[in-house]
Amino acid sequence: MPSAEKSGFRFPSAFTILFGLIVLVAALTWIIPAGQYERVPSEALGRDVPVAGSFAPTDPNPQGIFDVILAPIAGFYDPLRYTANAIDVSLFVLIIGGFIGVVTATGAIDAGIARAMLRLKGRETWMIPILMALFALGGSTYGMAEETLAFYVLLIPVMIAAKYDALTAVAVILLGAGVGVLGSTVNAFSTVIASDAAGVSLADGLLLRLAILAVCWVVTVAFVMRYAARVRADPTRSLVHDRKAANEAHFLAPGADREQPGGAPFTGLHKIVLILFGLTFGVMIWGVAIGGWWMAEMSGLFLAAAIVIGIIARLGEGRLVDSFVGGARDLLGVALIIGLARGIVVVMDAGLITDTILHAAETSVAGLSQTAFILVVYWIEVGLSFFVPSTSGLAVLSMPILAPMADFAGVQRELVVTAFATASGMVNLVTPTSAVVMGGLAIGRVPYERWLRFVWPLLLVLTLIVMAALALAVNFAGAP
Repeated sequence: MPSAEKSGFRFPSAFTILFGLIVLVAALTWIIPAGQYERVPSEALGRDVPVAGSFAPTDPNPQGIFDVILAPIAGFYDPLRYTANAIDVSLFVLIIGGFIGVVTATGAIDAGIARAMLRLKGRETWMIPILMALFALGGSTYGMAEETLAFYVLLIPVMIAAKYDALTAVAVILLGAGVGVLGSTVNAFSTVIASDAAGVSLADGLLLRLAILAVCWVVTVAFVMRYAARVRADPTRSLVHDRKAANEAHFLAPGADREQPGGAPFTGLHKIVLILFGLTFGVMIWGVAIGGWWMAEMSGLFLAAAIVIGIIARLGEGRLVDSFVGGARDLLGVALIIGLARGIVVVMDAGLITDTILHAAETSVAGLSQTAFILVVYWIEVGLSFFVPSTSGLAVLSMPILAPMADFAGVQRELVVTAFATASGMVNLVTPTSAVVMGGLAIGRVPYERWLRFVWPLLLVLTLIVMAALALAVNFAGAP
């Protein structure tokens, strides 16, 4: 403790970072001129979309101290219209916490981890590519993002018991699903909406996106496996080594024999609980990918599953309720972070500077060569993604403006869609405005600045891969 106090600067928590960004964006509403595009309703997208060339200045609406204070509240719900913002995601996280709390109370997770480590002894490293392939599949096909928050509490104890660290588990989930979103193939919340808004078929550009997904996935898996092997060989090389004991105490069962996994009894009841546990996640994936489910239905699923598991395990009414509430309490900080992150976008929209930033992007690409155009569009989408972490929201906002400009530059519109998808996926691996990033790091107890230190070399390599793919594609593709 004395050495820590003498070290001076301490990186602020996620709460401080996000609130500071709210203040910064509010200050920008006093500096950046207000403006808006005309919008027309789109039946296909179910919302209004901006009209290219229609931007016009409007009366400013600078955000003051009161707006800054209300922003975290407005991040959960619109206090004027009483419509939801991030409250559904936050509630989902709390119910997931309750569900995990009930399953943990049965002892099935701890016993299952011990048995899994015994069976995988000497082959634990294969968990990384297998799991990252599954998460990437979800990210590429249906934009698996918020749903991944449910897997952290399950996977982190497994990785720690396998002599890795919490950061390895976070990387497997966050980078696995994230690289899938980066290489979105048929992602309904990214390429489907963007392709429709750009006026092209989803099949257009699919082969390029598949190639980007494959190459980026291989590079990302190799990056994570290299770090994991280094940590396992020398735990002091872990970026969260100073939290090793605390994380083991938090994520592993007290008194568990970590040197000889398999010592805990694994009963028939544990098997039933774990089957129901896995079945719940399977139903969730089916519901999102095929059944048209979203946060309300997923929350109801985990609530019902918690009750069923509690009854089958004979926890009793009191212990069932206490376990559920205790599990939800463990993820309360995560739920608050999610609302705080959404508050940044609320302030920017209310200050009427979102369209102004988009208009600046529109004017910056005029008169560029084909290669320069597609690379500038990519970096424009990167910048916009920091302010609009929602892939569907960014698609609706930017595609109606940037896609028609591709016609004048002699670039196929599907390349603009691919530039959007890769840029949005790249930024959503690190942006502090993303509930998925900040929520996952909070669950894994990984400080944000250490995540940045870990992931920046990978981001550099992935960026070069994407830019090279876009430059090659625009030169080999025919004119639109």
